Amino acid sequence: MGRGKFKGKPTGRRHFSTPEEMLAGTSTRPRTFRKEEAEVEEEMSDVESEEEIEDESEKVKGAQGVIQVENPNLAKPKNLKARDVDIEKTTELSRREREEIEKQRAHERYMRLQEQGKTDQAKKDLERLALIRQQRAEAAKKREEEKAAKEQKKVEARK
Repeated sequence: MGRGKFKGKPTGRRHFSTPEEMLAGTSTRPRTFRKEEAEVEEEMSDVESEEEIEDESEKVKGAQGVIQVENPNLAKPKNLKARDVDIEKTTELSRREREEIEKQRAHERYMRLQEQGKTDQAKKDLERLALIRQQRAEAAKKREEEKAAKEQKKVEARK
């Protein structure tokens, strides 16, 4: 029976055991999964016990035991386990991080001074604002005078 353009792969065929085969024990399916899983668990426990033994018997060679030097070029492990984390140890910030923090603090300080009106830019802004307010007040006063003059003309025209 044609399936069209694509043919089925031979790996996709499934073979199911009949109940008679299962009872007789002649199934073609291997029953080794649980055995393999148990072996993997045993290997994991063996590896853990070997690591503990290696940590205890680790010997220091040469001047490594005398001189404790931290190599700045050494790639440090990115992920630390919770038991390995040292809470008391303070981490030094990188140059970029320090510069970023300094930049943020300087900006905050400038904005505080700006709000208080102590910076040159703030003084110029306040002068401009005062000038604009004065111009608006004069314009409003002029409009009121014109309005009053119009009203006056209307009253005179009615008479």
